[in-house]
Amino acid sequence: MTETTHNTATATAADERADLLEALAKQRHFLRFTTRDLTDEQVGQRTTVSELCLGGLIKHVTSMERNWVEFIQHGPSAMGDFTAMTEEDWAKRADEFRMLPGETLVGVLAEYEEVARRTDELVAVLPDLNAAHPLPKAPWFEPEARWSARRVLLHIVAETAQHSGHADIIRESLDGAKSMG
Repeated sequence: MTETTHNTATATAADERADLLEALAKQRHFLRFTTRDLTDEQVGQRTTVSELCLGGLIKHVTSMERNWVEFIQHGPSAMGDFTAMTEEDWAKRADEFRMLPGETLVGVLAEYEEVARRTDELVAVLPDLNAAHPLPKAPWFEPEARWSARRVLLHIVAETAQHSGHADIIRESLDGAKSMG
């Protein structure tokens, strides 16, 4: 009976990991899909009152995913103390949301693909999705809160989905193309 219970628990953990990765892959696809058939100039265009552009959204999601994966592996020190950020730090962070001179769609998508690959590899080998760290200091986090690897991965899925929706609106404003519908 113990062996059967162990095998069921292992299967359930593997199923959970597969479900998380499938959900993330779907949202990544929709985000990338918004850039189909566009030029470097087009993915850098702002099409709404927002500061956001398609290339910038992909850069931001890439950075966000990279940082949260580092958090899973190394805890809050991997992300730093947001309450201590300088104006220069915030300006650098703002560059995540726009295409800078010399950046290309091909390059932005390649970086995103590399980060996605590393995330997927980590999820496959994480010893325990319940392993948790305290969140870094930031005005938007509850003090003393802790997130498990599972919670972080769900956050990455949610962030990617949210920004995929933003990207869909930007693309539709650009040339009428839609990701869905």
